[in-house]
Amino acid sequence: MLAAYNRQLSRRPILVQSLSTSLLFAAGDIIAQQAVERRSQHDFSRTGRLGLFGGLVAGPALANWYRYLDRVIQMEPVKALFTRVALDQILFAPCFIGTFFTVQGAMEGQSLPQITQRLREGYPDALKNNYKLWPMVQIVNFYLVPLNHRLMVVNTIALGWNTYLSLLNQR
Repeated sequence: MLAAYNRQLSRRPILVQSLSTSLLFAAGDIIAQQAVERRSQHDFSRTGRLGLFGGLVAGPALANWYRYLDRVIQMEPVKALFTRVALDQILFAPCFIGTFFTVQGAMEGQSLPQITQRLREGYPDALKNNYKLWPMVQIVNFYLVPLNHRLMVVNTIALGWNTYLSLLNQR
């Protein structure tokens, strides 16, 4: 199975990474609803919104971002590692978190003032908690993991992160 995944990943990296991201965003919401919130009625539209975000926004954005960092940051390995992590956390993470709340609000049919309120309530905590988790994950990821597999590493860790974002988004 891993060999088949790797074959498809080498043939269609953005598509495979986007589909994987979609599935893991949806799985994070399922965990949030069933294991954490213990909802008696599952909100399938909420899971669908998270899956769509993963497949149409997060997957392509992250896959292309990692390729961009790998292509543009060419220097001594330790400097390259910390430059990539710094750019990821200073530029990409704040924009990505804001995009998450904005897109989720738009998909829910919220007005601009409602989306702005959601950003005020959720964004600071999400960004603060991002900085507790992702810099160390990305140091290991950028140092040890080949480019084509970096998003899968992030997606695996993000299963818990996506559960958190789903809960924070519903707060």
